[in-house]
Amino acid sequence: MQILDPSSLREARGRSDRWLKLVEQWQSNSEELPPIVEGSLVRATGLTLEAAGCKAPIGSRCLVHNSNGKALETEVVGFADDRLFLMPTEKVSGVVPNARVTPLMSSARRPVGDALLGRVIDALGRPLDSRGPLRCRASASLIGEMINPLARQPISEPIDVGVRSLNALLTAGRGQRLGLFAGSGVGKSSLLAMMTRYAKADVIVVGLIGERGREVREFVEDNLGPEGLARAVVVATPSDASALMRLHGAWYATSIAEHFRDQGKHVLFLMDSLTRFAQAQREIGLSIGEPPTTKGYPPSVFARLPELIERTGNGADGRGSITAFYTVLVEGDDKNDPIVDSARATLDGHVMLSRETADSGIYPPVDIESSVSRSMHKIVDATHLAAAQRFRDIYSYYMRHRDLLSVGAYSPGSDSKLDAAMRVWPQVEKFMRQGIGEAVSLDDSVRELKRLVSQLDVESAPEGQQIDVRK
Repeated sequence: MQILDPSSLREARGRSDRWLKLVEQWQSNSEELPPIVEGSLVRATGLTLEAAGCKAPIGSRCLVHNSNGKALETEVVGFADDRLFLMPTEKVSGVVPNARVTPLMSSARRPVGDALLGRVIDALGRPLDSRGPLRCRASASLIGEMINPLARQPISEPIDVGVRSLNALLTAGRGQRLGLFAGSGVGKSSLLAMMTRYAKADVIVVGLIGERGREVREFVEDNLGPEGLARAVVVATPSDASALMRLHGAWYATSIAEHFRDQGKHVLFLMDSLTRFAQAQREIGLSIGEPPTTKGYPPSVFARLPELIERTGNGADGRGSITAFYTVLVEGDDKNDPIVDSARATLDGHVMLSRETADSGIYPPVDIESSVSRSMHKIVDATHLAAAQRFRDIYSYYMRHRDLLSVGAYSPGSDSKLDAAMRVWPQVEKFMRQGIGEAVSLDDSVRELKRLVSQLDVESAPEGQQIDVRK
């Protein structure tokens, strides 16, 4: 038997006293917690499971014990009387009537940290890239924390997204939230890929929510590439995932962006798409009996959208920023769709992609007339702003008379301003076009715009007399 000296004995007694204090503290805290009462599964209808006999707060997790011995993780999405409405995180299989339901009394958390850089994960934080387990020491809530609007840093500097038309004509600021609005097959994913590859940011977080499963690998390998992926995190929740997982995918991607922003980094957050997020919330809302309102969308959809969007932007107390771009599907090319209208009102600007522009062979097919960046006038100088306005004037005037020109009903010389726009239109089209493999910096974009506008003045002036196209 080993005999301890007096100093070792005192140290051992000190450790014992600390352990006793920890045990007493745990016992006192555990007494304050309500006891966990298990319930049973009484109904399964569509996407929703109903449990009776147990209590749990909304947003907490519950385990449903299947007949095959495995537990199905669910989340509490609502309640009525003494029943809880549960939504499974994965596909339901093996669930039997009266299955045991165990509340976990905790909300979902997901891993965050630098170990996520270069990885492709799902909404549960599981790797999809076959590169081994994640080694993150920190975790974050899916819901995030609200930032005092008066504590947010103002948008004061532009961000280079690598796309000429956006840099020059729709300049975005660090911390701004914009939407890419387009119908199906117009080119919003290609534009998103260009920004992912060429934008100037410390970290890029991409959320692929509710899109085709085959697009995930194409986006990672073709659009990001090894260099882009090294500074990016991709959260992929394709369309065959459950509605709850599509919500979690958007929340998780936002939580990752918040984590890097709080470290003082400038984050570019890209989410494709906001419409799929809204549709997932519609599925959940209708499943638990929420009444449909506008075009079948329940009221919770229009509450969830600003909750998600407001989590991005500039941080407080001089911390980093999240510049966010959300794609919005304009179903049936209806610009008054309720999701389109709600997103347009909530975001700090919108980039409209035109099917007619795409059909004419101009990519990216940005509709300059319908697009706006609400922070541009605060972050660019007066000469840049004036040049962008001159370009818009020429572009808009030509587009308003395009049908007249296409049928040959216009006689040259009838309108001097239209004559000038016709002469310079090839240069305008050339400026708008950009290949997906071509990067144009912010400085080069502004320089080309100013050079083009100065050439427009010269080329549009008949017989040496300058024409002011702003009139």
